[in-house]
Amino acid sequence: QHDRLQPVTITAPISVTSLWVLPRLGVFQETHPNIDVRVSANNRVLDLKREVIDLAIRYARASDVPSNAIWLFGEKVLPVASKKVAERAFKNPEALLNEVLLELDERPLPWLRWSNWLTALNLSDVKPRGYLHLSQYDQVIHAAIAGHGVALGRVALVLSMLKDGRLVAFSDAQHGNSDYAYWLIDESSSLRTEVQIFRDWIINETQLCNQELESVDIYRQA
Repeated sequence: QHDRLQPVTITAPISVTSLWVLPRLGVFQETHPNIDVRVSANNRVLDLKREVIDLAIRYARASDVPSNAIWLFGEKVLPVASKKVAERAFKNPEALLNEVLLELDERPLPWLRWSNWLTALNLSDVKPRGYLHLSQYDQVIHAAIAGHGVALGRVALVLSMLKDGRLVAFSDAQHGNSDYAYWLIDESSSLRTEVQIFRDWIINETQLCNQELESVDIYRQA
């Protein structure tokens, strides 16, 4: 206990915290049991100095982050569903309209809205079976896993679920690309040793994630 270091505080969007940070955090804790981590899940862009936060993962365009921000991974969005739902929903684009579409109400980003996706597929004139509106992105994904409908999956965040079969992605390499990405930011010119260790761990985890994104067949169908 005498060797415990000052906690490392990181902030990230709720979706990134729930689907990417927390599932990996146990590995860091096992490797560095003397470093406590404080996670602040928040969709607002917090002032790191004022809030006394060491690190931030931001979801933004390159033009909206500081010049020293570190690119972690990009954004690719595809329809995803449980295997049972995918067997019927992903036969062809029109089959999507026979399903409940899981809609995120929190952010009006075009590639996370079904209306824009259906327009890109020339299906805007036909209404789907229905919508289920949810306020947080992790709720959207958990609803898809439970078989309640089809979600727009942010591939980097749901990669583990695609790998283990909890979700299946609709094969479409032409749509769903965005100019947003995930970035790591800090506000200190001299990071504490424990912050540097945690920062390096995040960078290493994203490198592994990017390798998996390149190697795994995310477009496999049910």
